[in-house]
Amino acid sequence: MNLSFPIEKTVKERHSVRTYENRALSAEVRNKIEAYMTELTNPFSIDITFELLKKHISGDGEKLGTYGVIKGAQDFIAASISKDELSLEALGYSFEELVLYATSLGLGTCWLGGTFDHNSFATAMNLKAGEVIPCISPIGYPVGKKRFLESIMSKVVKSDQRMDWSKLYFQQGFTQPLTKEEAGEYAFPLEMMRLAPSAVNKQPWRVIKDKDIYHFYKESTLKKDEEKVDIQRVDMGIGACHFHMAAMEKGLAGRFEKLATPDIQTPDQMFYTFSWIVS
Repeated sequence: MNLSFPIEKTVKERHSVRTYENRALSAEVRNKIEAYMTELTNPFSIDITFELLKKHISGDGEKLGTYGVIKGAQDFIAASISKDELSLEALGYSFEELVLYATSLGLGTCWLGGTFDHNSFATAMNLKAGEVIPCISPIGYPVGKKRFLESIMSKVVKSDQRMDWSKLYFQQGFTQPLTKEEAGEYAFPLEMMRLAPSAVNKQPWRVIKDKDIYHFYKESTLKKDEEKVDIQRVDMGIGACHFHMAAMEKGLAGRFEKLATPDIQTPDQMFYTFSWIVS
């Protein structure tokens, strides 16, 4: 993981951009994004294929589609993975690191999970059997004023709102909230995680502090569809990226690891995902 930009400033500057200047990325910026892609890693050692794609993917005018949700963007980031354990979490982790890097360059992005033409992106990426493209993002130069549709969408998904700390973080179990004072030096990584984006802003992550281990749980709140990927697993990776980058910036050593399911009584629709072990 790279720490080439300030975490808190960048996290707070990142927001979903749906309207872009009608121009492609400059060669200099494109080279920076592609170089950063080659350096991306994730704590789960999962292989992820990233591509920086131009809107027009063939000489006959075929182009990448986002069903009218995005306007003006000439470039897109896409990532593909095989369906393995923690692969969706790994994709969310690395993709969000790339999003934050793009933000630090003054570029706009917008996580898209369902509102894009999967077939056109699969063609552009030469998708192999068994691979999926869970998410994509436009990337480009933001237009200052939001479109009416963009403003409405932001309100619908409550993109500027975040859950209260006490509803996300606990200690020993799910009945006792973890205060910022009790979190101590980990209050900052947890706060950066709280500010992370997620599908329709559901913030599915829940974290339980158990001595020197932080257990990460996913609360399933979206309807299940066996034909589609669990987008909230991607959200878990996004949250983990914010947590980890903030921890690294503060010099807090540790590692992510999937342990045996902790002996903690959990509410319905709450599932253990992985843990952060302080070292």
